[in-house]
Amino acid sequence: MSASKHPLLQLSGVTKGYFLGGTEFRAVKSTDLSVYPGDYISVRGPSGSGKSTLMHLMGLLDTPTTGKIFLEGQDVSGLSETKLAKIRNRKIGFVFQQFNLLPRTAAWENVALPLVYAGVSSDSRKILSQKALEAVGLAEKSGNKPNQLSGGQQQRVAIARAIVTDPAIILADEPTGNLDTVSGRVIMGLFDKFNRQGKTIIIVTHEKSVAKHARRKIAIIDGVVKEKLKSQNSKRKI
Repeated sequence: MSASKHPLLQLSGVTKGYFLGGTEFRAVKSTDLSVYPGDYISVRGPSGSGKSTLMHLMGLLDTPTTGKIFLEGQDVSGLSETKLAKIRNRKIGFVFQQFNLLPRTAAWENVALPLVYAGVSSDSRKILSQKALEAVGLAEKSGNKPNQLSGGQQQRVAIARAIVTDPAIILADEPTGNLDTVSGRVIMGLFDKFNRQGKTIIIVTHEKSVAKHARRKIAIIDGVVKEKLKSQNSKRKI
C-alpha cells in the first residue's frame, strides 16, 4: 500500500441489487473498500460471486443501489452517464478478457482511441500511442492489424490502450483468461512492471496464479467482500 493516507478510490457502504421476478437480489452486499495510490489488488471469487458487479462499480461502469463511491475525493455516485464516461476515459484504463480491438484498425490506432475521445490532436495521438506500444514491447507492430497479431500480442495492445492516457487506475478483468500460460506470464509481468513504476492496479480473476502477483488480496463470496490480511509477523515482498 502507498504511504498516502488519502484513498484514490473509495467505496463506502456500497451495495448493488437487481430485481429478478419482483424479488431483489443483492449481487454486492454492504461494502467498504479503499484503494490507495500504488496499490496492487486482486479480486477473486467463483462464478456468480459478485466479482464482475464489484468490478463494474469500481470502474464506474455501474452505479450503486446504496452507498457512495469516491474517486480522488469526489463523490461520483450520482453523476450522469455522460460525466462518468469522461471520468472513466481520463482516470481509468480498462483491460478485458476479450481484447475488444477494432479488427480493421492498426495497433497504434486502437491504442489511440481513448485519446480521440479526449480530444487529443492527431499528431499527439500518434506519438503517445507509439510510446504506449513501446512500454508493452510492441513498437515494431504499431502498423499491424489484430488478425496479424497473436492473442498475447493483442492483449498487449489492449494494455497499451489502457495506459495511453496515463490513468489513475488500471482495472483488468480476467486479463489472461484467453491466453496460453506463456502469454499469460508476459501479461502479468507487464502489470508487475507498471505497478513497480507506481501505477495502481486492480485485477479481477478466478485464477490463484494471477492473484498471487498482487500485494492486497480481496475475496468476494455471495456478494460479501473480505480482504485477506497478512499477519503482522510476515515480511512484505519488495
